[in-house]
Amino acid sequence: MAPDLRSSGPAGKGGRRDASRPSSARRTLRAVPSSGPELADDPAGEESTTAERLDGRVALVTGAGSPDGIGYATARRLKSMGAAVAIVSTTRRIHDRASELGVIGFVADLTVEAEVGALADAISDQLGGVEILVNNAGLASKASPEVLRPVAQLTYEEWRAEIDRNLTTAFLVSRAFVGGMAEHGWGRIVNLAATAGPVNALPAEAGYAAAKAGVVGLTRALAMELVADGITVNAVAPGIIHTGASTLVELKQGFGTPMGRPGTPEEVAATIAFLCSPGASYITGQMLVVDGGNSVREAQYR
Repeated sequence: MAPDLRSSGPAGKGGRRDASRPSSARRTLRAVPSSGPELADDPAGEESTTAERLDGRVALVTGAGSPDGIGYATARRLKSMGAAVAIVSTTRRIHDRASELGVIGFVADLTVEAEVGALADAISDQLGGVEILVNNAGLASKASPEVLRPVAQLTYEEWRAEIDRNLTTAFLVSRAFVGGMAEHGWGRIVNLAATAGPVNALPAEAGYAAAKAGVVGLTRALAMELVADGITVNAVAPGIIHTGASTLVELKQGFGTPMGRPGTPEEVAATIAFLCSPGASYITGQMLVVDGGNSVREAQYR
């Protein structure tokens, strides 16, 4: 069973954080690549080379509660590459995901500093120091729905909710683990940005766009701070991806991309996994867009 990291106030003295918490059907519009049994066992489709292996490394993937999401697909791929994987989400459904993947799961609100500290202690106690971090937590949930409102009508609380969910989480979690990575002299951080914000924008999504643009800024700043410690920091910016949270409107938009379909979580996970691999050792401070060429096209011709 995955531990449930409940908040118990701020971190105590002496640097040791309170670790009391440790202990659908969708309409298919067009056939797209999906994860079959062969993907579940070996997402790479072939035996990984030495430059791709992560044996002996400890990885944390945040926001992995959905079985149809990018976080879950990423955790599965990193595990197939030999990493010991921990996953975390805000709800107890992470227990099911951890059981399915054969990894360790935690429940924590990553917008709360004390809970991030408790998570760091729990992972250290059970797996050791985290060397690979995928900051995937963000987007919306039933408990914290996405705010769609023009800036003139946006409340300060709604603005803060979008920034905290999509940017503050990456800051808090990264801060909790970069010290240990630096001590080991090796680390990989991959932050999930989006095309919205760094590349383009939509009306009524200023908070989300600002947060994701901030993720890229955080990525680049961290990359320069940590480069001498053997740590690379990069961002992946997905476009329209067919996940369990996709709306019918979003999927229809995906069919208007140059590739004629939305992307899949496995395709984004493959990109993330590459940036986590030893073979990506000379890439840092970069943002890699995964959107089927949609942001490149100047206009849509009929």
